[in-house]
Amino acid sequence: MTTSQPPAFPDGFLWGASTAAHQVEGNNVGSDFWQAEHDGSRGLPERSGDACDSFHRWPEDLDIARDLGLNAYRFSVEWARVVPAPGHPSAAMLDHYRRIIEGCGQRGLTPVVTLHHFTSPAWLSAGGGWTSGEAVAHFADYVRAVLPILDGVPWVCTINEPNMVALVAARRRHGGGEPVPSFVPPDPGVTAALARAHEEARDLLASVPGLRSGWTVANQNVQDHGAGPDRTAELSYLVDDQYIDLAKDDDFIGVQAYSRLRAGGDGVIAPGPDDRRTMMDWEYYPLALEDAVRHTAARLGGSTPLLVTENGIATADDDERIAYTTEAVTGLARAMADGIDVRGYLHWSLLDNYEWGSWTPTFGLVAVDRTTFRRTVKASARWFGRLVQDPAAVLGGKAAS
Repeated sequence: MTTSQPPAFPDGFLWGASTAAHQVEGNNVGSDFWQAEHDGSRGLPERSGDACDSFHRWPEDLDIARDLGLNAYRFSVEWARVVPAPGHPSAAMLDHYRRIIEGCGQRGLTPVVTLHHFTSPAWLSAGGGWTSGEAVAHFADYVRAVLPILDGVPWVCTINEPNMVALVAARRRHGGGEPVPSFVPPDPGVTAALARAHEEARDLLASVPGLRSGWTVANQNVQDHGAGPDRTAELSYLVDDQYIDLAKDDDFIGVQAYSRLRAGGDGVIAPGPDDRRTMMDWEYYPLALEDAVRHTAARLGGSTPLLVTENGIATADDDERIAYTTEAVTGLARAMADGIDVRGYLHWSLLDNYEWGSWTPTFGLVAVDRTTFRRTVKASARWFGRLVQDPAAVLGGKAAS
């Protein structure tokens, strides 16, 4: 599309930032990931520890989001805290998360709540995890426990990136010295369990007036770089499309995009030495968001609203974060101008946080001192705040292509 008009976003469009409980709260001692950090079972180089201490400092985090001019905040409720033992939900933890929800409202921030963001209670994993036969029922019990605190919450993500949860489960089967293939498809048993858990949660959440529910998909943006259309479509179905398809009856789908996956004649093409890469070793590809939004909308036939629940870059160069986000949001504007129904953009992440085994990659708009927990708002955060207030002025002619 070619246009000389600056990008326009509708009234009520959500502009915000996202976090995840285990990555920012600290001392999530009841979770399976905390256990893995300490027993060495996943070979994680660093531990989450106190993380960003957001369990206690969440009011400061919400103040920062408000002061930047954002109108939305995505965070997750931690299952392991809410249900520390099967059948025994914690009233104190439910009250804690309800206070965060109310804190959002007090600051003019729309809460976007995620119920499962990669971590599960250690007791669930000890009993066999998602394929145990009891997992779906346990998740439904957890959702029932959370329902009373969701009054007034308009957006709930049931499960974050089920394709990544299933992929990690498949790759873990290749541990113990067994070589890991260059591509491992997501675990079908875990995928089936997650789909059932999502459907159960969706039915339960429908009882809350005004609440929209859906899950989020980590869009891999599979592109044909020599594989051929049939193999590319097959790969896209395995890693993305089967999960997108399951959202057709949902109130929305969360789109999460960072880079792309190039399908070559001999398999997946990893970024090479000449490719520009991020701190996650992913290819620098700002068009990922536009590609993902267009692909998801086409896959669902335009019937399901989209919410960008994650997009960002791991970089130590704040100017690079601004450049990446500029291109990403400009691409989003192009897709919306073509009629795609997108309800909001939530940047990943509000804070530099624990990136699932390492503190090195920095995705945040806000830096966090690991010892004092002092928050330092970056230039990219202030730029993002200006973008939120006046997208046309900040992006201007960059919408043209």
